[in-house]
Amino acid sequence: MRRGAFAALCLALAAGFVALGIWQVERRAWKLDLIAKVNARINAAPVALPTDWTADHEYRRVRVRGIFMNTRETLVQAVTARGPGWWVLTPLVTTQPPRGIVLVNRGFVPAARRDPATRPPPTGVVPVTGLIRTTEPGGGFLRRNDPAAGRWYSRDVAAIARTRGLGPTAPAFIDADATPNPGGYPIGGLTVIAFRNTHLVYALTWFGLAALSLAGAVLVIRGKGAR
Repeated sequence: MRRGAFAALCLALAAGFVALGIWQVERRAWKLDLIAKVNARINAAPVALPTDWTADHEYRRVRVRGIFMNTRETLVQAVTARGPGWWVLTPLVTTQPPRGIVLVNRGFVPAARRDPATRPPPTGVVPVTGLIRTTEPGGGFLRRNDPAAGRWYSRDVAAIARTRGLGPTAPAFIDADATPNPGGYPIGGLTVIAFRNTHLVYALTWFGLAALSLAGAVLVIRGKGAR
């Protein structure tokens, strides 16, 4: 009875491991499809801002024209390939359909350029080209945004719009491309696009464990038969 129970347990484990392996294979297919879609979006010609703002628009390349509200910019702490500093998020009042306000991450500034007085502001109607990014609510790792103190660790569109008194604002923001800003700062085009894809490794691990479980069941059953 003990051998039979152990064999049944091995078979149950094998079935569970196979199911997990199949799930990882499906996840891998989904991840590869996502990567292909994102690559197509970032390399496509820029389009106008969407009107529905669904999550399906993330990383879509867009172009818009508008007037920056320079006095209402928000600095969000950032760590980039250029070192630590801040993202400069500035509201843009669009001058073309769809009309409204959208936050633009104009780029990165180091500590020496944190003060707006060290950066010539854009004036008049300006074009902006960049990638749509989804909002980052709450804050960063183990650090929550503190709007009252002006401490921002994530690009939380709704919280920034509320704190700056912007009124109705697009629920996503735009990561500006590398087009130079006046005076060279902020530095745009630093969007990091990387998707962790280890699903194949996990799938092989689960299938390997399934094989071991089946082998254990076979050994137990054969041992029982030999008696």
